[in-house]
Amino acid sequence: MAKKLYVGNLSYDTTDSDLRELFEEHGTVESAQVIMDRDSGRSKGFGFVEMADDQEAQAAIDALNGQEVGGRPLTVNEARPREDRGGRSGGGRGRGGYGGGGRRY
Repeated sequence: MAKKLYVGNLSYDTTDSDLRELFEEHGTVESAQVIMDRDSGRSKGFGFVEMADDQEAQAAIDALNGQEVGGRPLTVNEARPREDRGGRSGGGRGRGGYGGGGRRY
């Protein structure tokens, strides 16, 4: 089963293919993605790599966590599920001033 890894403290000029190449030395990479800022289009300095199996993922963590790449020590660990941050729905005052729907009765 594939395992997703978080990769932090990336150099801002790291590309998806750079990330893939770095991890391919430790096993089969299913996907590699550097997260980009939606507004500026620049890297946010972190990404995710999906490895083919648990042993390869652990080998990559052991080899690359703390390893200096591009002048920065990487943080590599198992990715955790995304937390629900509440989003933009519900709560607060909506357009109608009555807490959400915008309709006045």
